[in-house]
Amino acid sequence: MDYATLDDLIERAGQDEILMVADRDGDGVADPDVVAKAIADAASAIDGYLAVRYRLPLAIVPSQVNGWAVSIARYHLHRDGAPDHVVRDWKAANADLEKVSSGRIRLPLPGGDDPSSSKSGDVGITGPEPAFSKDRLGGWL
Repeated sequence: MDYATLDDLIERAGQDEILMVADRDGDGVADPDVVAKAIADAASAIDGYLAVRYRLPLAIVPSQVNGWAVSIARYHLHRDGAPDHVVRDWKAANADLEKVSSGRIRLPLPGGDDPSSSKSGDVGITGPEPAFSKDRLGGWL
């Protein structure tokens, strides 16, 4: 699931910056595949953190997740080194995502999207029957 769009990137960074880093063929338009790759890379990184605490895909995309996606995608678009403010945003997004992963930040999602809020507390184990079970050995064990 993508958490940001080209419009989100333009809103944060401005048209000029996005063209500078995403118009690789020089036609005056951000290259869709370049933008899509940066957005997908950001989503993959975010999912790695969120999967520890939340069922994916998210039912809704909170604004924090969108902001983190924009920061991470924007960082990835800068191939030759991002400016300091872009690096700071990227580092802050990753720090926040680490806090989400550890449970110190909780996303405002509708009930049921946080596996840690399960009320049953039941644990189940599935798998093949053991090779040396009592039933398989006819009571010899």
